[in-house]
Amino acid sequence: MMDKFLEAAIEEAQKGLDEGGIPIGSVLVIDGKIVGRGHNQRVQKGSAILHAEMDCLENAGRLSAADYRKATLYSTLSPCDMCSGAILLYGIPKVVIGENQTFRGPEAYVKSRGVEVEVINNPKCRELMEAFIENNPELWNEDIGV
Repeated sequence: MMDKFLEAAIEEAQKGLDEGGIPIGSVLVIDGKIVGRGHNQRVQKGSAILHAEMDCLENAGRLSAADYRKATLYSTLSPCDMCSGAILLYGIPKVVIGENQTFRGPEAYVKSRGVEVEVINNPKCRELMEAFIENNPELWNEDIGV
């Protein structure tokens, strides 16, 4: 059975794809409840920074340090340097990653800073990204700064 929180992140990724954007989704969970959800909106909003995790954190609103310290961030794709920095900045102790085959952020560094990183290797997450990258290589390279 698939994790309901990863499922919610996949729903966000699909929403992003349906809007013409990059299919990456994220949810922030505290005390077993989703407190923020988001998806990559660089295309939709012409944004330089709205990766899925950043959109999710923005949509969660201002939280206390105590809230962040008991949160888990779910992302359909391994968080990049920018999003990993936000995870470290806010002291989020656990990240659950849908897949890291199509892109791998600085997972080893995040782990070295005390964050628990769990990679699920979910086929749906990987299929969404593989199809997107194949069909939109220039947009994908722009998103990851290549």
